[in-house]
Amino acid sequence: MRRFSFSGFMLGAGLLFVYLPMLILVIYSFNGSKLVTVWSGWSIKWYASLLDNTQLIVSIGRSLEIACYTAVAAVALGTLAAFVLTRITNFKGRTLFCGLVTAPLVMPEVITGLSLLLLFVAMAQIIGWPQERGIVTIWIAHTTFCAAYVVVLVSARLRELDLSIEEAAMDLGARPWKVFFLITIPMIAPSLVAGGMMSFVLSLDDLVLASFVSGPGSTTLPMAVFSAMRLGVKPEINAVASLILLIVSLVTFIVWLFIRRAEEMRKKAVQQTIDEAATDNWLQSDKHSTSMFF
Repeated sequence: MRRFSFSGFMLGAGLLFVYLPMLILVIYSFNGSKLVTVWSGWSIKWYASLLDNTQLIVSIGRSLEIACYTAVAAVALGTLAAFVLTRITNFKGRTLFCGLVTAPLVMPEVITGLSLLLLFVAMAQIIGWPQERGIVTIWIAHTTFCAAYVVVLVSARLRELDLSIEEAAMDLGARPWKVFFLITIPMIAPSLVAGGMMSFVLSLDDLVLASFVSGPGSTTLPMAVFSAMRLGVKPEINAVASLILLIVSLVTFIVWLFIRRAEEMRKKAVQQTIDEAATDNWLQSDKHSTSMFF
């Protein structure tokens, strides 16, 4: 008889606590009743009604667009900042720079959003840009917030790398920028993908920052859902949330598949290098023993 495991029970209870509400949400998105708490049979009419909800469709597209822009910009800026923190260790103001980069991780989003709002207003008065708040200002705010997470992920990966590989490439005549793009970037690719995925999800989910720095005609999906919730939960909200869960799950699966294949290729390359080195050592030892015999 299998003994009771407290750790296994807590793991199962935690997973159930996290994923059971999501499962209930998906099930009730196929509810035919207008009341989200009353089950009246299976139906897909709420998914079909989304096509007629122009405002919600536009907000979904806008949120996905901003999330893609944020993922690209956050990975680029976060990778550069992480490279500076891990490779250039002796420069004045390093502690201050590190604190400024990681400050969004511990600073409340309300403070960050208010600060960015005041910044954009001051810039509009001084230089005339931005003339109005919209997709660009939301993108800048999300990039500022998400880049800090990318810095943490990429810095951890860079500290684990063997510097001898980069040094060997530079000894052979490769320029630093070529070493960075052809050697360093491929070795930290899983961290870049993980940082991009996290930035995409955080941007897609953000409500506080977007509320501060958005303007007329730039409503994102979380803002639209939050506004609709004030009048009560509508069945279309369940359908939208289920579609978002599907999109995030597919993106997560694709990223996991990419990381797994990259890790398998890395292990194969390491094993091939070890086998080739062993073969060369065996040939050299055999050649040396033959020459000794003659």
